[in-house]
Amino acid sequence: MPPKIKSALNSQVAQGKSALHSGWSVLKHRGPSQFQFWLIALLIGIVAGFTALSFRKGITALQGLVYGAEDVDYLHSFAATMPWYMLVIIPVLGGLVVGVILHRFTEDARVRSVSDVIEGAALRDGRVETREGLASACASFLTLSTGGSSGREGPVVHLAAVVSSWVSDRIRADGITARDLLGCAVAAAVSASFNAPIAGALFAMEVVLRHFAVNAFAPIVIAAVAGTVINRLEYGDVTEFSLETPGALQFYVELPAFLILGLICGVVAVVLMKSIFFADKVGVMVQEAIGLPRWLRPAGAGLILGIMAVWFPHIIGVGYETTVLALSGGLVASQAILFVMVKTAAVAVTMGGRMGGGVFSPSLMIGALTGLAFGLIATSILPEVSGTPTLYAFTGMGAVAAAVLGAPISTTLIVFELTGDWQIGLAVMVSVSMSTALASRMVDRSFFLTQLEKRNLHCAAGPQAYLLSSIKVGTLCHAAHTLDDDLRARLEELVENGVSVCASASLEAALPVFDRSGEDVIPVLAHLPEGANPDGAAGSNLFGALRHVDCLQAYNRALVAVAAEEHR
Repeated sequence: MPPKIKSALNSQVAQGKSALHSGWSVLKHRGPSQFQFWLIALLIGIVAGFTALSFRKGITALQGLVYGAEDVDYLHSFAATMPWYMLVIIPVLGGLVVGVILHRFTEDARVRSVSDVIEGAALRDGRVETREGLASACASFLTLSTGGSSGREGPVVHLAAVVSSWVSDRIRADGITARDLLGCAVAAAVSASFNAPIAGALFAMEVVLRHFAVNAFAPIVIAAVAGTVINRLEYGDVTEFSLETPGALQFYVELPAFLILGLICGVVAVVLMKSIFFADKVGVMVQEAIGLPRWLRPAGAGLILGIMAVWFPHIIGVGYETTVLALSGGLVASQAILFVMVKTAAVAVTMGGRMGGGVFSPSLMIGALTGLAFGLIATSILPEVSGTPTLYAFTGMGAVAAAVLGAPISTTLIVFELTGDWQIGLAVMVSVSMSTALASRMVDRSFFLTQLEKRNLHCAAGPQAYLLSSIKVGTLCHAAHTLDDDLRARLEELVENGVSVCASASLEAALPVFDRSGEDVIPVLAHLPEGANPDGAAGSNLFGALRHVDCLQAYNRALVAVAAEEHR
């Protein structure tokens, strides 16, 4: 054998032995802990799956009891036969109980949902509030059971996050581990709710964790599969929606129409989101203007919903029956357009009235109706080159939902899994991409991230923005008793000139003070004097000194940690 070949073979054998040795070392030292983590992920997936299933079946049972309907999947047809006063009374009583629960168990009478889970992943080391989360789940449960016009995915996701937070606290998990467990819980909850394991796993990473770290993928998939199995043990291997008239897509000819539909769906999604925020703003103004107790606000929203339901019972609950009608082409264009407007108003009243629930199911219904209306018009103009209107309903369902959630990948997949129709993937992808691109420029990326932005949590801009608010000044400053006399005198002078920051403030408030003053060290006050500007105040309650270089180093460490986690 030639020396060069022999040398090359020996080198390859040596590299192989080294790789085997390294693999065995990893398996020996990390294998047990990794297996333990995956086992915890599986258990969380099972618990979250059963939680989602119980939540869904509980709503079905209570809804059937309250409305007296034998099959709540066709609730709006049954509600149309009920006395009008019952349709009004039920949501009012439901809203009253919801208001009392939120008033008693939350500080701000606000229902927790997906946006709070995103906040927990970004800023709270993978934890969410337990007490407020359980109260919110109860409130959303009652809202959906008594005529509220919202969805069940928001409360289910947060309830699953409460489960993972409890486990993370018990095992004293660090931020990375807790976030992975949070992703597992969310994936299992979504999968169990919609029988959609692929979309459930991707939803957790795309929407909640907001990264696709390889290390987190395996446990999240395990949890998603566990949640799906739990759903199928109860409901069987069936899709959420059955399409009776799928039709065929004339790919190249119809694609421009799906591009236009995507843009229209993007506008509809923005109108839906802005309507919710506008309704919430109006609710606050009315509440303050008439002195309405906050616990009565959901009851007021329930009254409005009840009055709407007298003429439009389609708004009650998640709207399953109306969505099926749209997907099967059971409505005319004028009906579809009218129901889009009515459902949008009903969702805005429900969410603005602080009643609870999520936005995913309503966005599916509104999207299906929008797509059907567009499809009926488009196919009537060019019938010889068009597929069926239900193709457009199918596509519109995904386009509006993707724009609202800001999750084009997982929403595209979840629509496929909800319907079991994989034949028109190109059309769905085109419409989803257009709607998401348009809507993301008119809001802060998504409904959830816009909610956080309105609470001054800048998660939409990425870690370079929200990490500033997670680092507190008090943890970085040098205590006042350790300062020398010259520095203390300098700091006291800066305080008199209005250059200071509060110890409880974050780097988001501190860094602009450095920029404005041009100083490399600024005083930190124990508290701000009454009436002072939060970014700087006069006073002598010196807490310590904050150095610019310390802030930049802490910020840099936080950015490095995030980058390391996202690329594991």
